[in-house]
Amino acid sequence: MSDPLLDLLSDDHFMREAIRQARKAASQDEVPIGAVIVHEQKIIARAWNQVETLKDATAHAEMLALTQAESAMGDWRLNECDLYVTKEPCPMCAGAIVLCRVRRVIFGCPDSKGGGAGGFWNLLQAPNLNHRCEITPGVLAEETVAILKQFFAEARARRASGELHTKGLSDGTIAG
Repeated sequence: MSDPLLDLLSDDHFMREAIRQARKAASQDEVPIGAVIVHEQKIIARAWNQVETLKDATAHAEMLALTQAESAMGDWRLNECDLYVTKEPCPMCAGAIVLCRVRRVIFGCPDSKGGGAGGFWNLLQAPNLNHRCEITPGVLAEETVAILKQFFAEARARRASGELHTKGLSDGTIAG
């Protein structure tokens, strides 16, 4: 029997790595969303949002992680891979996830207004598409919500104080 406190192969373990990526995003004034892709219980891709850094609206954590994973696998088909992301994927990312044929998508907090994995739409399981992903929502949801709330509260405070440019947290952590 394995020690339940040290289950390195659990969804929580991989989501915690995605959370670390989200904190990197926050440290760079990016919306704190992180993603990792796992193949055979090993992380093959890690990414965080880089929309502002790269001046690219498509530079979401999921999109960047998919590109890394495709490179690591030597194929665009990721049907033996699982994606962990701190927030429910948007429709753009959900579409790319389906096209890459990701086996399973595990996310932290839902996005009821713009989510593409069941929040507003469910593109990951659309019956008319050629692939459907298994979805596991709500993994470490409270922690992922807290990171987003902290980020946006700090951004509103900076805007209210008249700062023209936001500054990230230098050590990449979210204050608790």
